[in-house]
Amino acid sequence: MGNHSSGARLLIEEAGKRFGDKIVLEGVKLDIPAGQFVAIVGRSGCGKSTLLRLIAGLEEPTQGRLALDDSEINGIREDTRMLFQDARLLPWKRCVDNVKIGVKSGSGDKEKALEAMGLVGLRDRAKEWPGVLSGGQRQRVALARALVGEPRLLLLDEPLGALDALTRIDMQQLIEELWAKQQFTAVLVTHDVSEAVALADRVILIENGHIALDLMITLDRPRERDNDFVHFEKLILDRILERGKHEQRVVSYSI
Repeated sequence: MGNHSSGARLLIEEAGKRFGDKIVLEGVKLDIPAGQFVAIVGRSGCGKSTLLRLIAGLEEPTQGRLALDDSEINGIREDTRMLFQDARLLPWKRCVDNVKIGVKSGSGDKEKALEAMGLVGLRDRAKEWPGVLSGGQRQRVALARALVGEPRLLLLDEPLGALDALTRIDMQQLIEELWAKQQFTAVLVTHDVSEAVALADRVILIENGHIALDLMITLDRPRERDNDFVHFEKLILDRILERGKHEQRVVSYSI
């Protein structure tokens, strides 16, 4: 797929989002360097998916601003791609044609699509219909469709949530390998703290629409699920389960 763009710096300045009287996010400040892998965790309804939609340009902030490099995010961008929990493949198009939809030029370059399918280990399934693939294979096709656009920012909204445990681990490893190779900036929303620690350079915990924790994961890659790994998991889980949920301070750790 030619020369890949490097990742983009994501800057979020005092961003907030309300729907009517309901405040979903308030005063969110984040500076994500180009090429960093960030995971956003938190309980259901805390605002993490809304934050991802703001970053994607699918929603507009009610306050503050979001920018990619020096360019304000106003709507969907060509250099940003998103992977959802559901693969969202078109059942009437063969796999390679689903991937071609993601080609930047819009010209439907078949070679690029085949190359992207090779990256996710499914080049030999290019002419299959999505309906004959397993859930994990469909997510690989969706990942290929995102990568064929050579994104500088890849957003992942619980993309592995519906997969069985072994397929999920395979997909985590694949995403990590492709991120390391292509150096895009990645933002993952997940309920799975273990997944966040396995993949991310940095884990952000959202509570009640605010950032409650901003934690650097200082583990070598590839990551072993050893005592150090469990230590980071426990730090995050303890904070999620803590009772003092209305405390709005940001706790930054570097361990």
